[in-house]
Amino acid sequence: MAKPKTTRSAKVTPLRMPPAPQTLPTPEPIPPELGLRCSAPVPGRHSMKNIDRAVKAQLAHLTQGVSPFGISSSVFNWWMHLASSPGKQMELTETALRSAARLMMGAGSQGRVDPCILPLPLDNRFDAHEWEGWPFNLMSQAFLLTQDWWFNATNDIDGMSRRDEQVVSFITRQILDMMSPSNGLLTNPEVIARTIDQQGANLARGWQKRIEDWQRSAAGAPPAGADDFLPGREVALTEGKIVLRTHLIELIQYAPQTQTTAAEPILIVPAWIMKYYILDLSPHNSLVRYLVQQGFTVFMISWRNPDADDRDLGMDDYLNAVDDALGTVSAIVPDTPVHGIGYCLGGTLLSAKAAQMARDRDDRLKTLSLLATQVDFEEPGELQLFISESAVSFLEHMMWDQGYLDTTQMAGAFQWLRSSDLIWSRYVHEYLMGQSQPMFDLMAWNADATRMPYRMHSEYLRSFYLNNELSQGRYQVHGRPVAMKDIAVPIFGVSTTGDHVAPWQSVYKLHLVADTDVSFVLTSGGHNAGIVSEPGHAGRSYQISHTSQDSNYVPPEEWRARIDLQEGSWWPELVAWLRDHSAGSGTPPRMGGGDGAALPDAPGSYVLQR
Repeated sequence: MAKPKTTRSAKVTPLRMPPAPQTLPTPEPIPPELGLRCSAPVPGRHSMKNIDRAVKAQLAHLTQGVSPFGISSSVFNWWMHLASSPGKQMELTETALRSAARLMMGAGSQGRVDPCILPLPLDNRFDAHEWEGWPFNLMSQAFLLTQDWWFNATNDIDGMSRRDEQVVSFITRQILDMMSPSNGLLTNPEVIARTIDQQGANLARGWQKRIEDWQRSAAGAPPAGADDFLPGREVALTEGKIVLRTHLIELIQYAPQTQTTAAEPILIVPAWIMKYYILDLSPHNSLVRYLVQQGFTVFMISWRNPDADDRDLGMDDYLNAVDDALGTVSAIVPDTPVHGIGYCLGGTLLSAKAAQMARDRDDRLKTLSLLATQVDFEEPGELQLFISESAVSFLEHMMWDQGYLDTTQMAGAFQWLRSSDLIWSRYVHEYLMGQSQPMFDLMAWNADATRMPYRMHSEYLRSFYLNNELSQGRYQVHGRPVAMKDIAVPIFGVSTTGDHVAPWQSVYKLHLVADTDVSFVLTSGGHNAGIVSEPGHAGRSYQISHTSQDSNYVPPEEWRARIDLQEGSWWPELVAWLRDHSAGSGTPPRMGGGDGAALPDAPGSYVLQR
């Protein structure tokens, strides 16, 4: 039997496995704020940003720093919401038809038109009896009805934020104020009567005045007559001496005018947006002179007028300047706390400094007085219409370009807040009526503004106006936050009824953020004129209350209705309050000394800088 044939198996070569892959490190997640990048950063991107900055800076020069982007956004928002509100449209249509019918009846009669609408308070454009005759009464009524219609058209729009409503309402008011019949040569009966009576001489004087103003503006010269009120010659005359000079401030110590003075000195921190002598005007209306005559030792900061080289000065530099001043005062009047007084922006700065001192257990302050000062910027009035992310960014481009905010750019914004009074009323009286208002000390001071460094003004607008950090305990001094509620010293607050820069309801919020005794004064007048309110000033009145830290909060309008109105100046109230919080009196302290002996007399040199 044959053997089975065996099959020879092929040789099997073992497979070679590839080497085990090395373990790769797990990539770190990309931070979400960086996002996913599909390509490397574009070289020269900073140059491209600088192109954007340069373009927007030039545009800002044309618009006086007012951002057209934020305004157009608010206008578009208003238009869209109004377009989707048929009920509001019907209401506005009905109002317009009623107004038109009333005006047509008046036009047909060609006689007296019974007023169906009255001007707003403080609107004096149509007060003269010439406006009662036809057709000028018809013109004024048509304007007031149109003004009222546009107010209704830009307010109470469903879905719109209150701020956007205010922005659009503000814009329409500026346009209407420009088109008011009171601004026209042939539509203002007062101007027509004056022109006939003077055979056109008023227009000739007005034209000459306009040419002079143009020439002065082009040359950067102050208004006519302002040179008659120079510091150290006609104003800022209270006797004193410079006892400290740094790059940012000169500190003035005023000479005593009484045999004895209060134990605690006063340090006044004025706003750096204007010259300090608003508080030391003419001898008869100088708050500094009044305090010195009442037996107080007074020191005053005089701020440097910065230029392009000071572009990097920030809020910390200004806070350090206050600390330098406090150190000098404490060296001249040792072992004695200080009465701090701040005015406007200077009061906000002093408040932040006081909060920092409270945080750090620094007891050099005895009291804190704040004049026309905001510490809560949630509702800063119409000035907030110029303060938004778009507006601040736009302004920063202009300041980045020139290194500072110019005086004319600041003045323009404040004038538009009250264009009816500060622009068009002046236009009518000076250029059409030929009545130039004579220059006086407060008006000359108002034309003597200072510049604002780029970095400082940007930090100020963002920290206070945009983010309201001080009132919320988020504002940082020396790297750590400060809180107004930490201030334990008594506070004396002053606001004015006609303040369009720091509305009194906003200043009143001091009661909400302070956790100490607060004395609050509401006085008649505006932001500046209400503070310069010397005894004997005709027409002045005020209200005052004293509340302890345990008192219940009273809303501002309810407070105003409760508190009695008193005639006269509020200055004696400040003096009485300071005396109540002073530890007796003694021999006046020495005048400066040491290095101060080589420094000049008041008003110093910084106040003269242009």
